[in-house]
Amino acid sequence: MAVCVQDNRFDIVTKNTLYQIKADEYGVLCHLWYGARTDCHMDYLLDYPDVGFSGNPYDVGDKRTYSLDTLPLEYACEGTGDFRTPAISITHEDGSTALDLRFLEYRLTKGKYSIPGLPAVYADEKEAETLEIVLKDTASDVQVVLKYGVLEQADVITRSVVVTNKGESAVVIKKAHSLCMDIPYGDWDWVHFHGRHTMERQMECAPLIHGIQESGSGRGTSSHQQNPTVLLCEKDCTENAGFCIGAALMYSGGFQTQIEKDQLDQVRLVMGIHPKTFSWKLAAGENFYTPEVILSCSVEGTAKLSQRFHHVIRNHVCRGKYQFSERPVLINNWEATYFDFTEQKILDIAKQASELGIDMMVLDDGWFGKRESDTSGLGDWFVNDNKLVGGLQSLIGQINQMGMRFGIWVEPEAVSEDSELYRKHSEWVIRIPGRMPVRARYQLILDLSNPVVVDYLYDRISKILSENHIEYVKWDLNRSICDWYTDRLPQDRQMEMPHRYVLGLYELLERLTHDFPDVLFEGCSGGGGRYDAGMLYYCPQIWCSDDTDAHERTLIQYGTSFFYPTSTVGAHVSAVPNHQTGRDTSLKTRGIVAMAGSFGYELDLSTLNNEEKKEVAEQVKKYKEYQKLIYEGTYYRLSNPFEDGMAAWSWISKEEAQILVQGVVYRSASNTLRRRLRLTGLNEHASYKESESGRVFTGAALMSGGILLPRLTGDDAAFEITLIKWK
Repeated sequence: MAVCVQDNRFDIVTKNTLYQIKADEYGVLCHLWYGARTDCHMDYLLDYPDVGFSGNPYDVGDKRTYSLDTLPLEYACEGTGDFRTPAISITHEDGSTALDLRFLEYRLTKGKYSIPGLPAVYADEKEAETLEIVLKDTASDVQVVLKYGVLEQADVITRSVVVTNKGESAVVIKKAHSLCMDIPYGDWDWVHFHGRHTMERQMECAPLIHGIQESGSGRGTSSHQQNPTVLLCEKDCTENAGFCIGAALMYSGGFQTQIEKDQLDQVRLVMGIHPKTFSWKLAAGENFYTPEVILSCSVEGTAKLSQRFHHVIRNHVCRGKYQFSERPVLINNWEATYFDFTEQKILDIAKQASELGIDMMVLDDGWFGKRESDTSGLGDWFVNDNKLVGGLQSLIGQINQMGMRFGIWVEPEAVSEDSELYRKHSEWVIRIPGRMPVRARYQLILDLSNPVVVDYLYDRISKILSENHIEYVKWDLNRSICDWYTDRLPQDRQMEMPHRYVLGLYELLERLTHDFPDVLFEGCSGGGGRYDAGMLYYCPQIWCSDDTDAHERTLIQYGTSFFYPTSTVGAHVSAVPNHQTGRDTSLKTRGIVAMAGSFGYELDLSTLNNEEKKEVAEQVKKYKEYQKLIYEGTYYRLSNPFEDGMAAWSWISKEEAQILVQGVVYRSASNTLRRRLRLTGLNEHASYKESESGRVFTGAALMSGGILLPRLTGDDAAFEITLIKWK
């Protein structure tokens, strides 16, 4: 069994880890351990002095060493003597905010729990168990159920919370985080992934300071600026050694991650919906469900931790036809034409692409309504007859006759004021009465917390998909969200709207992906502005960034790789000079960087000469040969591009039959020795043959001495090495 219970101590045991908690003699649920399996009761580590100004619960009598302000708690509350950051905050009918949760009961079931209206890790009864621990407030009828999903072989634990009002009057939830974990040991760095539009998920590592450090988003989406993931790493942790903990929130709206280092050098990690854009009135008899956190840890460094997240997201988050199957190599017309295209121009791009082995033509923004620029037309999901004279069916038919599949871009959540939809239903947009709304990219946001709007969008998008042979949808959102207000909720419940919006988005995506199972949905929000495990439940890949510059992409994809598998990374070869940075990189470099994801092109093929077209055809052929390895192989980061002057990575197939090593050296220099690159993840006793030279190396040599890179010239020069297991 993955969960063992004895004397109110709960041992959550996975293949390599132990998560241990205990309800003590007062019913307080304490966190004892998360780390390597120890086969021991870890409560011996709890040895607390009488700490000045840390008070004591009334029911412990004169035990001045017992304080909620110092104990490692499993789910911390507000207002009852623990002055650290809480996981939950509730206002009762009388205006008080205290909550004192004590152990009531537990339940243990086979299989993995699900969450109404929210994405969650899924697993069957042979793969998972669910532990539910019920806590009750000492002075009210508020109950909190802590849910733990245990995927034993995957070394993953999921966390979610249900707040239940069993009283007769409403309460208001001001904060309800999904994860709370106190760590009373260790010297930690925290790693988060910050950024901006066109430069997402930049890894930043910093030592914890005393007090609270925080990352989060109040932008209505998980955002370009911060990602809903976090690492805690002990000081000696590296890629391949040392202890680290990772957490990823399965939520696509505003989130908060707080880490507090307290007066005793203990660390508290809480993670969930951002209270800045959240409040929830919970009526008598109602439940509130928090989104899920995926949790794992490693005593073998961050590479092993990343691989555990890659496995659980690919196998237990992503769903549908394209979860494991090969995906088409596509060409998108956006950077080739922007809004300025005709039907003939799209057909010309498709024809050239088909001749080079590309599988799919994707028609981006501008095919609908009066959409000649980003100032109009958004929301009018009918064909722009000026551009596509024969309509979508004619265009798709001609592209299909070339042997190409067809995909399309949509941005259903937003609307232009210059549109038929807005003129007919201006009341559907999010805006505060008496205030002018904030525009971004000249567009406003439709209220997806309104079921009428969700139904309308479902009808429009499903009509397009039903009437046309469309096999791919790029689902975009090109702004952050503010102006939260809806006249469908009373004044004191307005801040329920941001969460209701996310629930509406998930409902819409669930309906569409269920009804159109053969369509590959790709998530996008100005690139990587909503790159989170919640969206990956509906879309098995996400456009990684609007920055298609190969050099910048190595940095973006490096940060992305800490939690998200290669198969989820939308990555394309674009034109040079690059449209975002003006940088000029070789076609080889652009191809190799884009192969570290779901591969495609975003350029006007007619601008390429014959040699470049031949190279494109070779890239497509090579990617199709490697795709299974890239999606299913074990991924390793072989360098830190922020420190090493190069980005390098590898995949190793099952049983190490095939190894693909790729990378980019940022700057070349004269009169230097050849760079060597240490590989990892190999069997030190096995032998491996390098395909190009035919030379055979031992695994020990490749991991200790490394392999010599070819001599490279020019900046941002790419390399590729393939090896096979020899014996």
